[in-house]
Amino acid sequence: MNTRPAIDESAGPVSLSVAFNQDSSCFSVGLDTGFCVFNSEPCKLQVSRDFNAGIGIAAMLGRSNFVALVGGGRQPKFPQNKVMIWDNAKQNVAITIEFRSPVHRVCLSKTRIVVALQNSVHLYAFSSPPERISVFETADNPTGLCCLGSKVVAFPGRTPGQVQMVALDKGNVSIIPAHGTPLRAMELSPDGEILATASETGTLIRVFSTSNCARIGELRRGVDPAIIYAIAISPNSALLAVTSDKSTLHIFDLPSITAPSRTGSMTSLRQHRNSNGSSANGFAEEGNNQKWGILGKIPLLPRVFSDIYSFASAHFETDDDPKTDLGKRATMPIPGIPGGKPRKGVIGWKDDYTILVVGAGRDGRWEKFLLLDGDDGKRHLVRNGWKRYLGS
Repeated sequence: MNTRPAIDESAGPVSLSVAFNQDSSCFSVGLDTGFCVFNSEPCKLQVSRDFNAGIGIAAMLGRSNFVALVGGGRQPKFPQNKVMIWDNAKQNVAITIEFRSPVHRVCLSKTRIVVALQNSVHLYAFSSPPERISVFETADNPTGLCCLGSKVVAFPGRTPGQVQMVALDKGNVSIIPAHGTPLRAMELSPDGEILATASETGTLIRVFSTSNCARIGELRRGVDPAIIYAIAISPNSALLAVTSDKSTLHIFDLPSITAPSRTGSMTSLRQHRNSNGSSANGFAEEGNNQKWGILGKIPLLPRVFSDIYSFASAHFETDDDPKTDLGKRATMPIPGIPGGKPRKGVIGWKDDYTILVVGAGRDGRWEKFLLLDGDDGKRHLVRNGWKRYLGS
C-alpha cells in the first residue's frame, strides 16, 4: 500500500462545504475566504477565487465555467437566500435567483437549476433570466437533500421518510415510501435507473428502481444507529458506497435491473463476480452475507443475520484533531452551512474500482481507496493515498 504523507500542516483557510461534479472528475470547495476547484485524481488545485468573504455552497456544472455559489460562514460574500451562478470565465455573476429563506443546496445540469430550501424545492430552467418551472413542498430538509439526474429529480416528500421523484420531461410526480423516519441521504445512479436512500436511523440503505419506484434491494450498513454522511453509486451502477460518522466507508453490490442494457464495464465486473463466486440474482456471494456464516441460513432468527452487508470496508478520516483548539472550532456549528457543520465523507467514484472521499473543515482531507482482488479470492478496499487539499 502506497500511502502518501500529508503535504501541508499549516492551518490555512477553512472549507465550509465540498461537493463533486456530475462525473466526479472535479470537486468544488466553499471557503471562508472564497471558493476553489480541484481536479479529483490527482488531487490538484485548478481554480481559486479569493473574495475575502465566505461561500457556504459551491456547486459545479460538470467541467464548465459555471459554479452555483451561496454565501456562508461568519462573513458571507452573498446573501444566504440568493443563488449566484458564477461565470468563472468572465469572473462575474451571470444569474441571480432570490428566495425568502436560506438556500440549503443547489444542483445544476445543462438545462436545470434545482434549489433546496428548508421546506421546499424549486426547479428552474437554466436560462438568463432563469424561468421557474415548478415548486414542491417538502418535509423539513435541513441539509438540503436533493439529487438531479438526466431524466428525474428526487428530494424529500411532504411526509418524513418519503421521497418525491419528478420526471423532468412531463413533470409527473411519484411518491416513494422509503423509510419510517426522516431521510438523511439519497443518491441517483449515473444512468438514472437507481435511487438509493438512507434515513436518520442509518442502519439500512434502500434501493429503488426509478422506472416503477419498486424497491429492488435493501442493504445493511450495521446494527447500531449512525449518521449517514453520503451515498454514491459507481459509474456502471453495479456498486454502492456509503460513509457515516462511524468513520467507515462501506462498499455493497447492487442488484441488476436491466442486464441487457449494461455496459461493457458491467460485463467485466460480472465476470469478476463470477470468478469470485457470485449468486444468480446479481449479489456477490461474499457480501450476501457471509458476515454471519451459517447463522444467516437458520430460519426464524432476527433478520440482521440474513441481511445483505457490505463486502468490503475501510476507515476514513472524519473530524479534525479534537486535541487542538483549531479542531474544536472546526467541529462547532457554523452559521450559513446546511446542517450547521462542514460536510464529511463526501464520496466520488473516479471509476468502477476507485473511490475518493473528501471532507470539509479546517482539516480538509482528500482520500483515495482502491477495490482490489485479494489472495483469499475476495475483494478488498485499500486506502491508496491521502492529503490535506487546502495545503496544495
